Amino acid sequence: MGTEELRRLVGKLDLEQKVRLLTGATQWRVHAEPAIGLRPVVMSDGPVGVRGERWDERDTSLVLPSPTALAATWSPSLVERLGGLLAAEARRKGVDVLLAPTLNLHRSPVGGRHFECYSEDPWLVGRIGAAYIRGVQAGGVAAAAKHYVANDSETERMTLDAKVGERVLREVYLVPFEAAVRAGVWAVMSAYNGVNGVPMSESPLLASPLKDEWGFAGPVMSDWGAVHSTVASARAAQDLVMPGPHGPWGAALVTAVRAGEVSESTVDEKVLRLLRLADQVGALGTSTARPAPVSTVESELAVLRRAVAASAVLVRNEGVLPLDPTAVRRVAVLGWNAVTARIQGGGSAGVYPAAPVSPLDGIRAALAGTADVVHAVGAYPSESPTPLDPAFSRDPVSGEPGVLVRLLDAGGVELHAERRLSGRILEPAMVAGAVAVELQAVLRPPESGEWRLAVGGWGPVSLTADGLPLVDEVIVVDTDDPATVHLAPAFRAGTLAVTEGTDVHLVARRELVPGTGVATFLAADPPRRRAVDELAVAVSLASSADAAVVVVGTTDEIESEGFDRVSLALPGAQDELVRAVAAANPNTVVIVNSGGPVLLPWRDEVPAVLLSWFPGEQAGHGLADVLFGTAEPGGRLPTTWPAAAADVPVLDTRPVDGVLYYDEGLDVGYRAWLAARVSPAYWFGHGLGYTTWSYEDISVSEPDGHACSVRIRLRNTGSRRGREVVQVYLSRSDGAVGYPARWLAGFTAVTAGPGGVVDAVVDVPARMVEHWSPRGWAVEPGELTVHAGRSAGDLPLTAPVTIGD
Repeated sequence: MGTEELRRLVGKLDLEQKVRLLTGATQWRVHAEPAIGLRPVVMSDGPVGVRGERWDERDTSLVLPSPTALAATWSPSLVERLGGLLAAEARRKGVDVLLAPTLNLHRSPVGGRHFECYSEDPWLVGRIGAAYIRGVQAGGVAAAAKHYVANDSETERMTLDAKVGERVLREVYLVPFEAAVRAGVWAVMSAYNGVNGVPMSESPLLASPLKDEWGFAGPVMSDWGAVHSTVASARAAQDLVMPGPHGPWGAALVTAVRAGEVSESTVDEKVLRLLRLADQVGALGTSTARPAPVSTVESELAVLRRAVAASAVLVRNEGVLPLDPTAVRRVAVLGWNAVTARIQGGGSAGVYPAAPVSPLDGIRAALAGTADVVHAVGAYPSESPTPLDPAFSRDPVSGEPGVLVRLLDAGGVELHAERRLSGRILEPAMVAGAVAVELQAVLRPPESGEWRLAVGGWGPVSLTADGLPLVDEVIVVDTDDPATVHLAPAFRAGTLAVTEGTDVHLVARRELVPGTGVATFLAADPPRRRAVDELAVAVSLASSADAAVVVVGTTDEIESEGFDRVSLALPGAQDELVRAVAAANPNTVVIVNSGGPVLLPWRDEVPAVLLSWFPGEQAGHGLADVLFGTAEPGGRLPTTWPAAAADVPVLDTRPVDGVLYYDEGLDVGYRAWLAARVSPAYWFGHGLGYTTWSYEDISVSEPDGHACSVRIRLRNTGSRRGREVVQVYLSRSDGAVGYPARWLAGFTAVTAGPGGVVDAVVDVPARMVEHWSPRGWAVEPGELTVHAGRSAGDLPLTAPVTIGD
């Protein structure tokens, strides 16, 4: 539908109707307007899956590898294919707008939402983000690029003011959003934080450069609950307030328009942009129908499995990998994360997988019938309660696996009841008059001993076991961050001695106090061995195996939305576990299951280290493919991994008096490491395959304007076919403007068989040699050095190039 037709539809609405459209109808919907043929526009969180409008474990979703993993593929084509899977999922669930991708940067490795962002390099973020957008929107579903802009950490994220210079904004933090607009993104989400003294929902950056310079034609929606003003935000280029139905616009905005504080033409422009989005997703009138899904469950799982291998980064390999599946007769798979792998990060982006595959399950499937696979935890990474597992619990009424959820009125009368599949209930079905949520389950313990039982929620909570009170207290809300309030309430626990196979009736209850959310948890954990005994069991298994695979990682308490990390160390005694296993078995492989960098103090003591990130639901199968050589580890680091926290150039994310100063300027990520002349554990771009490569020659074309093309000749010097990600960087030793020590200018991937020679061609766009000045984009004439190689710290080839005016 053309702009003039959309304007005609806007003209059919009165002021109240127009303003009504500019605040959400519900948590996830935009209002319908029958007068112009507008149905509700439905949104859902992303980016690793499409949850839909409710947190309900019965409504499962495909789960992709985390965004950091997607960036680690350095493969826009694969990411675009995965975006297409999400579009098909969205259409299946009736979702029009996917609230992704997250285009903020890995400014500091302690950023709590690191896993949901792509990279520390703005251009890599832009390339991968644009591919994701193309894939989603090719399926007729809108992507929403977020969080515009400088929302790069979680501490005080709702209120902090990011102080960022204009050149740094343009050359670093705005770059991925510009790439999103160039890719045709249909929606943008503004951030909670302020930039240079102005909340983003009121910022002039929403108008310029986003709309007037880059030509973004869609609506800018708010992050959930981020708009706190009427006139200031309405005068800005903020178009949609989410969620609804309440908010600071509504009747107050109507009054402001009639008082002349906000022009009606400004409202019209906002509605026009919203209707354009509705038209694009097929929600307006006789809009073009969206493409029909073409994938099948089998093909989707195959792509997800391939993505696990493509994103896995092999950072160290002393000849152990790949393991020969015909030569091993016993494999010890060790670690808590081996059996309960984190396939996704914590927070609002969470979804419910149908059948996640753990590393242990994947390895067992790969070696079925040929080898014995044994497991021990070895070291527990967390003391947090585990939501009740339906494998050993049942609804006391139906007898089916799971829990019984009841909504009660003030007199304790049941208003609603339903069976759910987990002890983690984020959204019970709410009914009028409900003042309490109750979870009941019959626990049949698979082992005897002292179990730890827990209830989670805010406000008054209680827990009984066979009528015996275990918990009865009030948990005071200690945060205003919505991710914590609604998704991660506190727990209170008690202990109970139980007998294997003897049923225990558990009843957990929480009162619904305004402002405390509705999430209610019932948790149960069996007895644990003493730490020294647990470690000894793991070491014993490792010493008797042909190979040991140790899976270490982080937890929801460490990497999640709503807070930044306080340490880069692995939690618990996982470092001790790795060292002990490596001493017991010379064929030890360590898989690191984290969304972002962690410290690996034992990295030179083990023969192989593989980074899996949060690998999605096909984790186990994809990692087994890599371990046993069916697939080559395809990943390259999208962010630098430090050897020690003290070495990290940009570490602290704590605002000072509400202000977070981006004093590092252009030197983010590997640029900062280069400027500091400190070597990390692993450089940005690093990653090994199962073959080796020599970089033999480089040539640079004559600049076409300010753009050029770089040709690099490589030879596969190994014994098997492989893929290499060829990276091109620029540097400049002179100049009055000031530049990073080096910066990524382009990349491509090549493949070749053993002994094969291949030419990689990397196009370097003009923007890579431009800088932002008070007059706009400019070029400082002079000579630059072109570097080519396999990482920011390993660039064997160089060539000069001279750029003119």
